[in-house]
Amino acid sequence: MSLVGCASVAMPPPSATPSTLEKLRIANLAPSNVGKFGIAPDRNPEMDSSLGGLRGSSLQGSNGSFSQHLRGVVVAELKAAGLYDESSNILIGAQLTDSQVDAAIGTGTAKLAANFTVDKADKRVFEKTLSVDSRWKSSFVGAIAIPEAINRYSELYRALAAKLFDDEDFREALAR
Repeated sequence: MSLVGCASVAMPPPSATPSTLEKLRIANLAPSNVGKFGIAPDRNPEMDSSLGGLRGSSLQGSNGSFSQHLRGVVVAELKAAGLYDESSNILIGAQLTDSQVDAAIGTGTAKLAANFTVDKADKRVFEKTLSVDSRWKSSFVGAIAIPEAINRYSELYRALAAKLFDDEDFREALAR
């Protein structure tokens, strides 16, 4: 007996990564707050709530929003490093500009991009669009390919946060 059907899957909760945590702890950054994360104004708002490309299944971000999932990852990384301060006048924000996954037979792909900002005392001191992507061998079997695509796509959130924290201009904006 085989079961075939569509499913809607939620992403795993945001969490910190040991490698990013280690880099943040030695970076000598000022504690920061995390502000508004949303969808870029020129993008389809549906890009923030549901994602196709999973052979009939769909993926949803935590709290129903991919931009809020990204915010959660940034907060988790900063908290783990002891660099999250809700009273800080340094505010990190972002607008999601790209979010896609394709569990195609043969080669799976995923991409995530956001325009990040840092404001210090209401003055913009950093703005840059960063992106990450992934390609992998994707199985013909949906029961293998779909979870792999979800895992690969989900990992892009931590990879994008790591890319932000590694960015020299970002580090300069948050330097103590």
